[in-house]
Amino acid sequence: MKQRSSINPDMVVDEIMRKWPATVAVVLRHKMLCVGCPIGTFHTVTEACREHQVDEGDFLVELELAIRGER
Repeated sequence: MKQRSSINPDMVVDEIMRKWPATVAVVLRHKMLCVGCPIGTFHTVTEACREHQVDEGDFLVELELAIRGER
């Protein structure tokens, strides 16, 4: 059975980092400037990935792995 995702692309980046602090390392690894950014409180995952030219699918997988403690 497929495990349900904790994150969806419409979630706000800042909310994700606050709820799951391990995801901050993923954001930093992708050189995204979301940590501490005032726009991070409004940007969704989709918007942030588009802004930083990061593949959304790969990013979501990495966030999920971080949440589960696998990365």
